[in-house]
Amino acid sequence: MSILKIARMGHPVLRAPARPLEPAEVTSARIQKLIDDMVETMQEYRGIGLAAPQVHECVRLFLAGIEHGDPEGDEEPELEFVPLINAEVTPVGRETVEDWEGCLSIPEMRGRVPRAREVKVRALDRRGKPIELRASDYPARVIQHEADHVDGVLFLDRMTSFETLTYLEEYAKYWTKNKK
Repeated sequence: MSILKIARMGHPVLRAPARPLEPAEVTSARIQKLIDDMVETMQEYRGIGLAAPQVHECVRLFLAGIEHGDPEGDEEPELEFVPLINAEVTPVGRETVEDWEGCLSIPEMRGRVPRAREVKVRALDRRGKPIELRASDYPARVIQHEADHVDGVLFLDRMTSFETLTYLEEYAKYWTKNKK
């Protein structure tokens, strides 16, 4: 496995709509290696999601970190990086929530972004099999953020105001105490 180079804001790959993967491509050695390398890359940079365009691959594939386990339990929840291929993300209901987002492709910056509170996702898994899942709150935000990447959209494009756009250092100083 390899740690991949992250495309930064300004690189054209981040603004191009990605092409869908054919079902037969999904199980190819190239795509399986890409998925494994994306997991390793995300772990290296402590990301919670990563889209293929962010690693210079213009295909409709992204990973989303989904926690499993009992949130009320004594054990730490287990984080699973779920590959979602050719994902169709649909909001469930009309409720939106504005919260902080950052991006490996826009390092050291944060901003508040409105997103649907809950989404339904239809996609292919890494074996090319159809899957469907629902996510709410933070996992839904991660999925929507990564789904935007395969459409050539950055979180900045979703911000309704740039008043909260901040560098990470200032975010830690001035915004985290007002976060709740």
